[in-house]
Amino acid sequence: MNFYIVDVFAVGKYTGNQLAVFAGDGVGELSDTEMQRIAKEMNYSETTFIPSTEMREGGYDVRIFTPEQELPFAGHPTLGTAYIIQQELVKNRVEKVNLNLKVGQIPVTLHYAGDKVEWLWMQQKTPTFGQGFSADKIASVLNLDGSEIDSRFPIEEVSTGVPFIIVPLKTLQAIKRIKVNKDKYFELIEKTQAKAILVFCPETYSPENNLNVRMFADYLGVPEDPATGSANGCLAGYLVEYSYFGEAPINIRVEQGYEIGRPSLLLLKAQRGKQGIEVSVGGKVILVAKGEFV
Repeated sequence: MNFYIVDVFAVGKYTGNQLAVFAGDGVGELSDTEMQRIAKEMNYSETTFIPSTEMREGGYDVRIFTPEQELPFAGHPTLGTAYIIQQELVKNRVEKVNLNLKVGQIPVTLHYAGDKVEWLWMQQKTPTFGQGFSADKIASVLNLDGSEIDSRFPIEEVSTGVPFIIVPLKTLQAIKRIKVNKDKYFELIEKTQAKAILVFCPETYSPENNLNVRMFADYLGVPEDPATGSANGCLAGYLVEYSYFGEAPINIRVEQGYEIGRPSLLLLKAQRGKQGIEVSVGGKVILVAKGEFV
């Protein structure tokens, strides 16, 4: 089997979120258990597998695993895998690659600078909104004071395929101070659909960015993620639903991973459409390494 290591939502090499992608002969013969073992061995936040180089129903079948479990959808694996499909399987200029995931078919569009892929965008499922939470309860999980949470907006579960608890904070200082209380975190998620928490604030390290984000998902084997496309897609839906930037559609830059030394950049677009809120998440993908897995 061939494998590829890419950085997704990267601002440069060795930034963003790492992903291992497996493709070629032998992948289709792997059992679920073998895929899970490989993902655990790779020890990245996610590892993806392309069981066949042939399209089915206009898309490529893709499986996504964390070191702990299989996921129906995740953002940076979707973009990173689409990039590898175009670069290493199709090897031609194409404007769109469809991925057949557990959550359904997700289209990824590719934008070029000359012959080089510059940006990739994925269209996510329509956001759905769920359970709400009190500021004091979430603050105790994050080891913050309840006053550091922006009370103008709700704390709520949002999902575009995988649910996240979205938490609005007031300042970058509050973002920096977070230290997740694991006992309270696991006590919380035993009673929720969402197993991960995304926090955000309008203050940023880089002045050209609009929001700073952190995401915590110990339950999924990811204490903190440097860049999370699925969670930021949920955030995009949340921002439109509650008019965080006013009534206009959003087209913003989100930084993540600064606190753990993996600075990342995610581009978010969202607007209200006839079928609900339409969400797209974009970013860069950089190939870091490739080889054979034996």
